[in-house]
Amino acid sequence: MENIDMMVLTPFEIGVLAIGMVLVVGLLALYLKAERGRREGAGQSERLAEATDYLAKAQSELAVRLQTLNESQLAIQNGLGERLQAQERALSKTLDERLSDVGKRLGDGLSDHAQRTHVTMSALQERLAVIDAAQKNLTELSSRVVTLQDILANKQARGAFGEIQLNDLVVNALPPTAYEFQASLSNGKRADCLLKLPNPPGSIVIDSKFPLESFEALHNAKDDAAKVQAGRTFSADILKHVKDIAEKYILPGETAESALMFLPSEAVYAELHASFRNVVEESFKRRVWIVSPTTLMATLNTVRAVLKDAQMREQAGLIQKEVETMMTDVSRLTGRVDNLQRHFDQAAKDIEQIQTSADKVMKRGEKIRNVELEEDGPAEALEPPSLMDEDGKVTPFKGSA
Repeated sequence: MENIDMMVLTPFEIGVLAIGMVLVVGLLALYLKAERGRREGAGQSERLAEATDYLAKAQSELAVRLQTLNESQLAIQNGLGERLQAQERALSKTLDERLSDVGKRLGDGLSDHAQRTHVTMSALQERLAVIDAAQKNLTELSSRVVTLQDILANKQARGAFGEIQLNDLVVNALPPTAYEFQASLSNGKRADCLLKLPNPPGSIVIDSKFPLESFEALHNAKDDAAKVQAGRTFSADILKHVKDIAEKYILPGETAESALMFLPSEAVYAELHASFRNVVEESFKRRVWIVSPTTLMATLNTVRAVLKDAQMREQAGLIQKEVETMMTDVSRLTGRVDNLQRHFDQAAKDIEQIQTSADKVMKRGEKIRNVELEEDGPAEALEPPSLMDEDGKVTPFKGSA
């Protein structure tokens, strides 16, 4: 019993300890009762009384200890309650702060999100406006494409379309003196465009052709048989145009030995070179070069270079003539410079002679200044001065009488 400390016990442990003590006390009482019935004698009674007193004392001490434990447990419970309340208040405060922070962040995030959503919606509205405008442009373009299809359905309108495209390409690439539209030839034929090139090669004719019906039939063919028939028709149309151009626009002595057939569609040109190589080779044999807008532009750039080279050759003769005239002027200027140099040399010689005469005059003046007259005798006769010219001839000095 003395080894029990004032340690912190839970209510359950306190209850278990109290029950154990009660059981111990009960066992001791039964033991004492049994001993009292079995033993007799005054000494045993005294011992029994002492044991009873000891048990009573122990029981009272145990009651005091239990009371102390109960008080300690109450104090601990009160302290734990206060701590729990303080922790609960701190936790509530922390939760309030966290909730406030989360609420603020959530509010800021919602505000930012709302602002971004507004910006996005504004940009979306602008893009939708652009899309609407583009849609209107597409609708207008579709109507124009339909109009273009209507135009190309007519052979005359299609021919005019090719001639206009040819006109634009030639005008943008060459100077006005290098071409002529609707030029008349000696055989009475009229060419869509005549490129005026020097010999060789000479003037080249460009004729515009647009076999659209056979090309569309080739692309709209459903089966192999229809494709073969449409291909034959397409190649026959191209070969017919090639033969007509070779017969009408290749005139010996008047035009070059070749001519150009202009196809105003890159698709037709690509299909021809991809699937109808025999037609292209036949056009080469007849010296008719088939060109598209792209290849015609390259050809016109080559023609412009040829014209520039020819113009430079024409100007070379004029340049040589001007150089010869300039050399004659330079020779004449050289003669005049030589004459001027002779005049400068003569003037230098005259100046040298004048300087010599001036030196002689100065010397004679020094002699005259140094003459000393005798006091009693007549003056020393002075030799009359003479002048010597540049050639060494002496001219006597003629003084007054």
